[in-house]
Amino acid sequence: MRYRLTCLTPLLVGDGRKLAPIDYMVWKDQVNVLDQWRIFRLLAKGPRLDSYLTQLKNAEKLDFATWGGFAQNFAGRRIPFENAASSAYWNRAAGDSLHIPTFASGASGPYLPGSAIKGALRTGMVFSQWRDGMLQDVLARVKTERMPHRPAESVEEQALGAGGTNKMRFVSAGDSATVATGDFKIYLLRTSTLQPRGANFTLGWKQSPRGAVDGARPDESTPTFAEMASPGTVFSGDWNEKTFFLQPEVRKSMRWPDSFGRAKIFEAVNIYAAGVLALQRQYASQAGMGLLDRSLDELEQRLAAARENGTCLISMGWGGGLLAKSAWLDTSNTDYRQILQQFAIYNRALSTNLPFPKTRRIVFLNNRPATLPGWAELAIEE
Repeated sequence: MRYRLTCLTPLLVGDGRKLAPIDYMVWKDQVNVLDQWRIFRLLAKGPRLDSYLTQLKNAEKLDFATWGGFAQNFAGRRIPFENAASSAYWNRAAGDSLHIPTFASGASGPYLPGSAIKGALRTGMVFSQWRDGMLQDVLARVKTERMPHRPAESVEEQALGAGGTNKMRFVSAGDSATVATGDFKIYLLRTSTLQPRGANFTLGWKQSPRGAVDGARPDESTPTFAEMASPGTVFSGDWNEKTFFLQPEVRKSMRWPDSFGRAKIFEAVNIYAAGVLALQRQYASQAGMGLLDRSLDELEQRLAAARENGTCLISMGWGGGLLAKSAWLDTSNTDYRQILQQFAIYNRALSTNLPFPKTRRIVFLNNRPATLPGWAELAIEE
């Protein structure tokens, strides 16, 4: 069998690598990734190598006036911006904004790691299996004198089964075949936030390292650039279902329910997707983001069709935030907030008593805030 994953919004599943601003130059509304080894070999024949190495060491960006010819003649890849306006924002940007996370790629080209699909399915399965007392068990573990490295591990085992009885053993997804480099673009993202205004909230856009600007002035906020697969891109790879586990005697020994199978996994994932979309809808309403609301409409319609067609919607990859990675969605729950308070990274956000999380990474399309990253539809071809 084969899986077919179709990107519904811009998607980035990376391998931790980023393009540093000395690895590329922006020219003609595209990111030209420099073939540094070719450049080194060329410059080694003359006196300019030392000055080039000095700029690589000290400069935030390569000086286009001096080295711009390399962008034209020594580019290993050329990745277009989604919109020509992004070039101007890039020229004004500085610091971390210039480091561009890239899609996972091997010697043959970009591909989707199968582990990303399996992880998204697992999150949905854990979400569907929450039972009374499980969250309180995690809270008790994080409040011990010596916090365990993985405090929720026992909850996952209760939800999915421990060791060899884990329900996710039933399916496996291989890495996808490589796709054309033309399926990728450099997208502009900005981080939205909620700002209190009386009894309501208003939209703001985050600035680095702190602060925010009014929602009507996104151009003044800090941009982020990322190489992402465009909506409509299709990844395909091997899909395996171990039907051995569904034999009556094996199923009984594993303590799996009689109805368990791919349909149950996809049903759980779709229930989780509906919960995430509902929270994102609430956020869009609070922030007054009409275009994002329209995108969520389309995703909800796609989810309804997926349920009828036996497919599922998943949120995966970079930029989705905490909600897309957590199997618990009720962020107002007291026990949940007490768990997060044990981790310093969340303390400041929780202390504001604002809705949590109050930020989202928003993908800009045609220079307007339009959609959330990382949504895709997964279908299985027999």
